[in-house]
Amino acid sequence: MMTSWHARLVSSDVDFGGAPLLRGEFLLEEGHGEVLSATLFVSALGVVEAWVNGKKASEDLLTPGWSAYEWRVRYAELDVTALVGPTTVLGLALGNGWYRGRLTWTGASALYGDELAGFAELRVRFADGHVQVFGTDSSWSAGASATTSNDLYDGQDIDARKYDDGWLAPGFASPEWVGVLVLDDDLSRLEPYVGPPVRKQMELEPVRVWESPSGRVLVDFGQNVVGWVRTEVVGQEGAVVTLRHAEVLDHGELGTRPLRTAEATDRFTLSGRADVFEPSFTFHGFQYVEVAGWPGGAGALQSHGGLTAVVVSSELRRTGRFETSNRLVNKLHENTVWGMRGNFVDVPTDCPQRDERLGWTGDIAAFAPSACFLFDSQGFLRDWLRDLTLEQQHQDGIVPFVVPDVLKYVNHSAELPDPVTTALWSDAAVWVPWALWQAYGDRRVLEEAFPSMLSHARRLGQLLSPNGLWDTGFQFGDWLDPDAAPEQPAEAKADRHVVATLCAYRTADLLARIAQVLGDASAAAEFGAMADGLRAAFNEHYVQGGVVKSDCTTVYALAIVFGILNQADVEFAGDRLAGLVEAAGHRISTRFAGTPFVTDALTATGHLDTAYLLLLQTECPSWLYSVTKGATTIWERWDSMLPDGTINPGDMTSFNHYALGAVVDWLHRCVGGLAPLEPGYRRILVAPQPGGGLTWAKTTLETLHGLVCVRWEVIREDELHLVLVIPAGTEAVLRVPGAADEVLAAGAHERRFPWKSKASVLAVGV
Repeated sequence: MMTSWHARLVSSDVDFGGAPLLRGEFLLEEGHGEVLSATLFVSALGVVEAWVNGKKASEDLLTPGWSAYEWRVRYAELDVTALVGPTTVLGLALGNGWYRGRLTWTGASALYGDELAGFAELRVRFADGHVQVFGTDSSWSAGASATTSNDLYDGQDIDARKYDDGWLAPGFASPEWVGVLVLDDDLSRLEPYVGPPVRKQMELEPVRVWESPSGRVLVDFGQNVVGWVRTEVVGQEGAVVTLRHAEVLDHGELGTRPLRTAEATDRFTLSGRADVFEPSFTFHGFQYVEVAGWPGGAGALQSHGGLTAVVVSSELRRTGRFETSNRLVNKLHENTVWGMRGNFVDVPTDCPQRDERLGWTGDIAAFAPSACFLFDSQGFLRDWLRDLTLEQQHQDGIVPFVVPDVLKYVNHSAELPDPVTTALWSDAAVWVPWALWQAYGDRRVLEEAFPSMLSHARRLGQLLSPNGLWDTGFQFGDWLDPDAAPEQPAEAKADRHVVATLCAYRTADLLARIAQVLGDASAAAEFGAMADGLRAAFNEHYVQGGVVKSDCTTVYALAIVFGILNQADVEFAGDRLAGLVEAAGHRISTRFAGTPFVTDALTATGHLDTAYLLLLQTECPSWLYSVTKGATTIWERWDSMLPDGTINPGDMTSFNHYALGAVVDWLHRCVGGLAPLEPGYRRILVAPQPGGGLTWAKTTLETLHGLVCVRWEVIREDELHLVLVIPAGTEAVLRVPGAADEVLAAGAHERRFPWKSKASVLAVGV
């Protein structure tokens, strides 16, 4: 980490609509030979895009992203060797971003500060070893850009009449430009990125353009995406084209109610020439766009085009893939991938479209195993865990509801108290590093997070009552239970303190195992004893005759998967869980806490057929209900859209929330049959469990050791055909009902087994 800087943070003397330009110019020193390298370090209080001699310095977006700005502001390190010249001009364009823009549903803005600032330091190394350094300082100047307003929630306004690239050319001067103020900041909070930058991922063309019943021009891109619309248009000078974004239609019009107060609107003022607009200081969650002011209206858009959806996300490498003979299951999996892509924009957010977009800890605690399979998420989540630790350190050990924690700056509603330790949400401090360890086998993750884990678990221990239970204090519980009224998200069938005690047990149990991995015998004993105490208290106070208090699917699912029950009660719990699922007509009855674990609990207790029936249900509520309603991402509520096609009346209704997609973890491990036997997949478990009428499934994963592939097919309903690829340096254990385990070396393998549709069920650990 660099600690000594020549450059300083500088702010424009005039705000220029929250989007000032900054420029500096210098001459390369002579007499040192050719330039061997030029490295640009760039950051901002706000978001920044950088140019060197008129060329973009990188394809990164929204730099430096969103971090716990009070203690940590990241910088990008860019190789710009090919861009420097005898005279070099550095240019920075600033936007409000998360630092000064609106955050949360309260309407608050500038929560971190009210002054935008840019930072750039260029280090040029010559052939003789000399290093010339140039960066932001009092010699820089500032001016207005073509962006007249910008906000992540509300959108970006751009006036093409104000475009002028002259500021990036040597010798530029303008009476409209002003000086800069050097901020009094010691820069000690500047840190390099741990995770990847945000970048463009792909582009989508419209699939339909038409007029709504009210005469408005609507555009459908066919996929719920996160990003913006690149607009290419020719029209009268001064005319304004307005794009408003939303995820769904409502009675044939743009469905904006779920956005709450987020305007999600971009406005482009035309120059009279051929204009191209890229509003890269905002992003929207949308499938549909309402277009106003387009020259020639819907007909011109239909015939000539001009709109392209630009999909943005953190630059994550896709690693895991899954498909089956069932197209609805495949679509569910694809929707989960899209949901993750749209919500992994620098921070793992709950949703990308309304006036929220926060890094809720509960969402990623539930989804982390799925995330680590679908994409290489290690750097991304390690970066986020760094902010979690910082927030926790400055809040008396409390892991807040969201990271970075802006809620500490705003007034909360009655149902959302000041930050407190709460089950599942705060447990992200332990559950997320554990998921990373299982997926990648990198001890560094556990070592970095260990102090945070210890702090959380010890604080949690202090919250336990004398009876050994976590039965006091605020809890989200099984948030958004499908049987709760739309405006009562906290009213759940599962007793929230039963859920809390179960989560506390899992946290203590995992931390004891993590301490063993790290060789900390004292901590392993401490948290092993804590887990034992929670287990004993839970079974004493919450289990009677095998019945778990509140007697609903969520509590049985958690109790079974977390392993808290006495062995004598496990069979009853599994049967009771299956009975509850069957009594509900195989419709889902869990939500935030129970959903990631219910299919695993059924599978582990011999009810695989019931798990498949739950998976394959298409009536509301179910995983596949949204698929049948045309969803292209995972919804926040099982019924975000009601069966009659109207939007759920609840105040929280998002059509892009990845958390309920956590079922794909079970699809990968149990349906596909691919799971780690050792962290990082050095040893692999291949244990497919066909069912539900599926005739084949294929699962692949790019591990650190290479590609793993498991493909199974049921032939003539009496033979299971397996084709496997095991990467070099690893081995796999093949486990098929009715056959002895077989250890497979690296390489390609093919096996055939006799098969019965109701074969015995195997448990695969979570």
